[in-house]
Amino acid sequence: MVKLSVSDLQIRYGGATALEGVSFDIQEHEIFGIIGPANAGKTSFLKAVNRMDMFDPDMRVDGKIVFNDVDVSKIRNVYGLRRRIGVVFPLPVGLPLSIYDNVALSPRLNGQKKKAELDIIVERCLTRAALWDEVKDRLDSLGSLLSGGQQQRLTIARALSQDPELLMLDEFSIAVDPVTTMRIEDVLKELRKEVTIILVTNLVQQARRLADRTAFFLEGQCVEVGMTEDLFTGEVKDQRTRDYVEGRFG
Repeated sequence: MVKLSVSDLQIRYGGATALEGVSFDIQEHEIFGIIGPANAGKTSFLKAVNRMDMFDPDMRVDGKIVFNDVDVSKIRNVYGLRRRIGVVFPLPVGLPLSIYDNVALSPRLNGQKKKAELDIIVERCLTRAALWDEVKDRLDSLGSLLSGGQQQRLTIARALSQDPELLMLDEFSIAVDPVTTMRIEDVLKELRKEVTIILVTNLVQQARRLADRTAFFLEGQCVEVGMTEDLFTGEVKDQRTRDYVEGRFG
């Protein structure tokens, strides 16, 4: 079942083109990797999916992005769309709230007021983010005082508190130590049973460990999409893909 379909996507900032002619489908409950060097258009793609062009008057998105059979450009309730699409950015941003309130914020905004129900949501999300055991005795402490790796997992828990159908991660491990990175990778492997995941990463081996299929972006184009292992060991359509995954550039 197709969760997200992209057709002839073009993204421009003023006169500069960030992405052009991008088309592919993402299947439900798969981890879809996007790799490529800096300025390849990876983050711009995520912004377009989540309608963040609303915040940038210079950003223009053309083509079509269809989420659950609905063209996202035609969705009037953009905030409702974002509740279904969680995003985790490269640097963890802990809200100036307690650990508990960081996770409970979105459910409260959605109308959940019962403390017992909020308790269940907070524990479930922190557990899914592999953080519960480390913080369960200090939920009233500020989330911003956690370590970098813990804050990143708190960010994931906060994204999960919306019960998203699609979770997008943009270089989640850029400020996280290797041990915590592996813990989060284990979390993502489990989450794929419940949500569809788009994983943007500069670490090609991370994509190889996690992604079912991977797209290679370069200079604003999607060079190719294929089964992840095939991009590393099989025949590729474009030699630039092989050169990138083997570290010859990027």
